[in-house]
Amino acid sequence: MVWFFSVLALVIVTLVAGVLWMTAVPGRSHSGPLPPLPSEQVELAGKLRDHVQAVASRPHNIRHPRELERAASYIERALTDLGYAFNRQRFQADGQEVRNIEVVIEPAASAGGGETLVVGAHYDSYFDAPGANDNGTGVAGVIELARLLSDLRGASALRIRLVLFVNEEPPYFKTELMGSLVYARRLKASGEPVLGMFSLETLGFYSEEEGSQRYPPPLGLLYPTTGNFVAFVGLTSSRPFVRRTVSAFRAVAAFPSVGGTAPAFIPGIDWSDHWSFEQVGIPSLMITDTAPFRYPHYHTTADRPDKVDYEKLARVVSGLEQVVRSWALAPAAPS
Repeated sequence: MVWFFSVLALVIVTLVAGVLWMTAVPGRSHSGPLPPLPSEQVELAGKLRDHVQAVASRPHNIRHPRELERAASYIERALTDLGYAFNRQRFQADGQEVRNIEVVIEPAASAGGGETLVVGAHYDSYFDAPGANDNGTGVAGVIELARLLSDLRGASALRIRLVLFVNEEPPYFKTELMGSLVYARRLKASGEPVLGMFSLETLGFYSEEEGSQRYPPPLGLLYPTTGNFVAFVGLTSSRPFVRRTVSAFRAVAAFPSVGGTAPAFIPGIDWSDHWSFEQVGIPSLMITDTAPFRYPHYHTTADRPDKVDYEKLARVVSGLEQVVRSWALAPAAPS
């Protein structure tokens, strides 16, 4: 009996230590009331609202090809208006031509090419859902990061690739025709050194109600039950990259945050475009409001622009802009 309980205790300690190792992140999350919204973030909230309404007021995917094209064309016009020359990565899906859309902030000549940071979001919606939060908020975030970071063109130590992916939603999720997988494979094949990838996914719903946040087991034992935070989520293979990102966000953003990694068998951990980059060995993470674990309109026809909290979305996007800017001007090794 002594032997049995000793082994059992060792197993329990090992499991607990493993879970804590996966979920521990540096820094301290913001707590308490949020500070007043600065004027530039008020302006940002309005711009984010405009993008979400333009891209995600109606279903847009391969089953709704006219609306998918309308969304893609809007993205391209928005990026062009910001002074970017966009790249189209075309491919065929079920007899239709679809495309990923990319703009690049090239590094300073003195950077010698530098490493690449990819910031991306999918612009297609789920079947008949308008997709305002999933993933109009992510699209709006990428477009506004392109605006906010435009002064880094030719001055960054990193190459920053801002990408809008097609075909993330079913029936293409985790298939050969998933837009981000097409992109990640081509990027990997190019030999370009890649620091990592941020996937902006379902970022616009927050609640101060106790019990508004759910988790797949056993994560509910470790994280808050109030859904007022943004989450930084990755697979265990990307743990250093996740930790570095959470630390950087907490250093600059007065907004609640959680972070951690877990194996792919935990539901939700790899439910976005960061999965594609993991397949080719590129560190990656999802930045999210946790989607179905909080958002009541996930993958429904009620996922409309009026459900998004644009002021909180602006706080998150502003924090991410500061993270990318700090890395672009003084990149540091992951911790």
